[in-house]
Amino acid sequence: MNKFSTRSNSTMLILFVLIFAIVIPIGRFSGLIAETTMNLWGRYLCFAIAALGVDLIWGYTGILSLCQAFYFCLGGYCIGMHMLLKTGVEGVYGSTLPDFMVWNRVEKLPWFWEYFHTLPGTLILGVLVAGVAAGIVGYLTFRRRLKGVYFAILTQALALAMWLVFLRNETMLGGTNGLTDFKRLAGFDLSQSTTKMGLYFVSVFTLIVIYLLCLFLTTSKFGKVLIAIRDSEHRLRFTGYSIQYYKTVVYILGAVIAAIGGMLYVPQTGIITPGRMDVMASILMVVWVAVGGRGSLIGAVLGALVVNFSYSILTAKFPGTWPFFLGGLFIVVVLLLPQGLIGLFSTLKRYLSKGNLLKRF
Repeated sequence: MNKFSTRSNSTMLILFVLIFAIVIPIGRFSGLIAETTMNLWGRYLCFAIAALGVDLIWGYTGILSLCQAFYFCLGGYCIGMHMLLKTGVEGVYGSTLPDFMVWNRVEKLPWFWEYFHTLPGTLILGVLVAGVAAGIVGYLTFRRRLKGVYFAILTQALALAMWLVFLRNETMLGGTNGLTDFKRLAGFDLSQSTTKMGLYFVSVFTLIVIYLLCLFLTTSKFGKVLIAIRDSEHRLRFTGYSIQYYKTVVYILGAVIAAIGGMLYVPQTGIITPGRMDVMASILMVVWVAVGGRGSLIGAVLGALVVNFSYSILTAKFPGTWPFFLGGLFIVVVLLLPQGLIGLFSTLKRYLSKGNLLKRF
């Protein structure tokens, strides 16, 4: 498993801040970077936030969860409901109800929508809904010592079931079309460049804060217990530790982190649909962490950014080749780079520092 020194973590964090908090904004202000490009990177940063949650669960604790995209979408749907309620009569039909409800001839706002009128309440609910859902799943499964491939299959089934539920119009969440046509957030017009810039900076700041919190957790006693669960759960249980408690807590943390990423993602992309929570979306999140380096927070961030940037480039220049590239990338990682990109960087650094690379020639 990847082991990055404190100095290396600090260097990577400083480099990240320089690029995303200084270089890209300066490029935008100077006209070298288009507004759409900055908005695209803002969405990638939201994916990186979700990847940190996946790394906590899978990389550090060894729990392969294949429904993280569902928790990501729970946060996204919460903020989307709030923004649609703030649209008011500015919709296509001039009704206080969201447009899709008018299509379905709904005459009264569903009761559960009433809790999303205020932004603070929505942010709290976005975290609580994902946390409670993950808590229920974690409690019911970990208390029965369900793990490994069985837990992965169960969470995959959960993702599929929730995808089917959200597709239905009866759920009053937009059905297959999802939620879209958002106008403003916190009083700011989402179509304005300044609002998009503000959301980008909020994404950068949130990613840094969550990264530092995850770094604190993984280097604390709590984090050492998580690693012990991953490496030798039976021995740890024999010493008297409550494995169920630690697994449930870290699973809830991963879900909450994913929901935060979803709440930041939706205002920047302008839409949230059930397609974002299907099984493939959750598998892709695991691929981000695997490519960057499982068990390395920096690796999770790097993997999310690299894979999604590659997706944008390849789908623009070579439409239809993305599935082949993704499959090939996963094979390369499994066979040649089991520690991901961070492991590759660490190996090159070790060779260069000791002069081993030159000795080979």
